[in-house]
Amino acid sequence: MKHMSLITMLLSLLGCSGRGYTDLDCAAFEAESARGEVATIDVRTAEEYAAGHLPWASNCDWRAPDFLQQVEAAYPKEAPLAIYCRSGRRSAEAAAALAKAGYTVYNLLGGYIAWSEAGKPTSSYAVETFFTRGALPVAITLVKHGTLALRYQGRTIHVDPVGAYGKPTDYAVEFPKADVILVTHEHGDHFDTQAIAALSSPQTQLVTNARCAEMLGYGTVMANGDSLALPGDIRLDAVPAYNYTEGRTQFHPKGRDNGFVLTADGLRIYIAGDTEDIPEMADISDIDVAFLPVNQPYTMTIEQCVHAATVLRPKVLIPYHFSATDLTALPGLLPATDVRLRAMQ
Repeated sequence: MKHMSLITMLLSLLGCSGRGYTDLDCAAFEAESARGEVATIDVRTAEEYAAGHLPWASNCDWRAPDFLQQVEAAYPKEAPLAIYCRSGRRSAEAAAALAKAGYTVYNLLGGYIAWSEAGKPTSSYAVETFFTRGALPVAITLVKHGTLALRYQGRTIHVDPVGAYGKPTDYAVEFPKADVILVTHEHGDHFDTQAIAALSSPQTQLVTNARCAEMLGYGTVMANGDSLALPGDIRLDAVPAYNYTEGRTQFHPKGRDNGFVLTADGLRIYIAGDTEDIPEMADISDIDVAFLPVNQPYTMTIEQCVHAATVLRPKVLIPYHFSATDLTALPGLLPATDVRLRAMQ
């Protein structure tokens, strides 16, 4: 792990007061949270979290009877934690418990109230946080449908950003500029030129299939089987995504669209794009987190998703792009997989 930042060293001396954790004001908390080693946790209730929270923060309710067990199961002790609640009272209690359990903890003084009053950015999208082999956090914002945003070591990668589909997303207001934008294919629920423009700066790298690059007039083109090095020492692999069932092949023809596998410090994330349970999935291995689409006839049936998960064997499966498909039976069909049903209609 990298050495503690100077601001953290100073505040640690001033803010711990023998309690084992460090209190930070909004500016210092924001700076600490931006470090690539720190994971942010909102310790309020799920209802409070859904109403608005800090960007890139996951949720774990301090009042839950198994709070400490939840954190220890999901967050390695090597990862520093930045935590907050509504006003700072609950998070102070949680910080003391986590510090006693062996974590390095930073607590936001004044909590979400102070953060909001300081005019700091907030978000309403749920976040799932995963960790690399070296205990570096990868925070994945579940925007909607087929749209994701990943944060790793201070860099942001957006996947299929779309503004108007479903619940409107104002990318100019709700997200900072992207370091990388990935687009799987040209359908309107995946490809949105206005969203791409809102997220783009001169430094933003856009990666698409050939058809999207042709429509935009620019972009780094990846075809099935191509690999690319992204900023932050992330490997990006483009993998096939297509329909094979008779009567569906016109939706996503073989060879046109991409799925993506991102590898960051050993953590492997498979974002399947629009696809069925194609044979090429057998060539995708060691997946930690898989995003699989489940909305027949355009992508997979539930049975196909179960087959795909059986082939891929991800540690965590998050179904997405499922529209009106009822997924309540899916976890029971995959008892050996951590299936997380989230609002990714």
